[in-house]
Amino acid sequence: MKKIAHVLFSRMVLMILLILLEAAFIYTALTYVPAELLNDLETVLRLFSLVVVLLIVSYSRHLSSDLMWIVLILIAPAGGILVWLFLEVLDRFSSRIYKELQQETSSAKKYYLQSPEIQKKAFQDEDLAGQYRFISSSAGFPIYQNTGFRYYGLGELGWKPMLEDLRNAKEFIFLEYFIIEPGVMWDSIHEILKQKASEGVTVRVMYDDMGSLNTLPGNYWKKLRQEGIEAVAFNRVHPLLNGIMNHRDHRKIMVIDGVTAYSGGINLADEYINVKHIHGHWKDNVIRITGEAVWSYTVLFLTNWNAYTHEDSDYTLWKREAVKGEPDGFIAPYGDTPLDFQLTGQDVYLNILNHARHYCYIFTPYLIIDTDMMNSLILAAKRGVDVRIITPGIADKKIIWRITRSYYPNLIQEGVKIYEYTPGFDHAKVFVSDDEIATVGTINLDYRSLYLHFENGTALFHSAEINAIKADFLEAQKASHLVTMEEGRMGIFRTFFYLVLRIFAPMM
Repeated sequence: MKKIAHVLFSRMVLMILLILLEAAFIYTALTYVPAELLNDLETVLRLFSLVVVLLIVSYSRHLSSDLMWIVLILIAPAGGILVWLFLEVLDRFSSRIYKELQQETSSAKKYYLQSPEIQKKAFQDEDLAGQYRFISSSAGFPIYQNTGFRYYGLGELGWKPMLEDLRNAKEFIFLEYFIIEPGVMWDSIHEILKQKASEGVTVRVMYDDMGSLNTLPGNYWKKLRQEGIEAVAFNRVHPLLNGIMNHRDHRKIMVIDGVTAYSGGINLADEYINVKHIHGHWKDNVIRITGEAVWSYTVLFLTNWNAYTHEDSDYTLWKREAVKGEPDGFIAPYGDTPLDFQLTGQDVYLNILNHARHYCYIFTPYLIIDTDMMNSLILAAKRGVDVRIITPGIADKKIIWRITRSYYPNLIQEGVKIYEYTPGFDHAKVFVSDDEIATVGTINLDYRSLYLHFENGTALFHSAEINAIKADFLEAQKASHLVTMEEGRMGIFRTFFYLVLRIFAPMM
């Protein structure tokens, strides 16, 4: 009974009820429009809907991802245009925080300084020169050497060194996470943060308000501030219909003293370290970075933080002399933002696939892909590349899992091997290829991650840890089930149903 009451009176239920009331009010207002005016209005709307569709087609970079809006507007012009305007257009001009984030993202670019010597050395690699050029020149993120990198194939394996590094912090700690939930993991980190704040260490915590909607009280950031911890709830949830609510901070970043950084797939909650088993065994990862490349993660954190606080007019005040390690290939941390037309996360993935010669192994919790990704996976397999994908064996969201499985038949038929992680839920997001290149981060293969969220990743080139990432994939594959064509095939009605759901997947 207590659990039911908790759900009924939760922030999420309240927000849903308020949004439904708002939608009901708009619908009721429209029903009282005179019939004669409605007929004229319908004609205007039909013409306007065609104009809007032409605009979407003209300016769309990935038309398959905008198909939802086209279908919605043609089926229901009034509602479709209204929702499109609210979620895709108006906030770009009216939202204060949207403008602040856009301005801060633009001004932060000057802090990403590429060493000409390292760039020249990287570009001499004929096999990977295109990859380097895209990340450093097009996406604008520096390539580094003199950086230590460690890959942990489970959340609990990375949690222990994370705690140790936090305990050793002397100057500052920056945390940026999608989900924080009280429990063994967060409580252990929280205690260290309080202790460090009392010692004079600058501690900053930024969590996504939607991601933590069911796990933290609405004013949790105030509680942290009372403890001496600087805190921001990113993009706070409110019941008014608007598009900026769609743009969530899905990043996972921890920076300690400017010399050590952590990222990967895990949030700060117990299921990510297998203390709690909600969907069976949780397969995830953590990466630890030391050295020069930590600076890119410092800048990524400060960009979103400063959009809210305006505290840092000069990011270089947080830059520290990096301890140089033994050169082990090249490394390039990168971010992705919904505020521009650069789809960095997807383009990094596509570049790896399109340049793969021998193999490309992929971890992803969701496989809801557009035409570009589908074609790249299939073309790689047709070129003779060994393409393997591990997805969850136990779903966290049933409908999303079923949409994921609706992509299986086309991929399997063309030679892509798909495995489901039998012990539980695969939450890792990894591409690794040819023992030469890998990327580990927060970016799922779905519309929300690739188009709507703030994300981050780390690309590795010719690093010894690429072998550790490959070994982790092969170890997880042993615990996974290879999906056959027969298992992936669906009946005609189910196929049609999921094809329709695919169109509206961006709303899920």
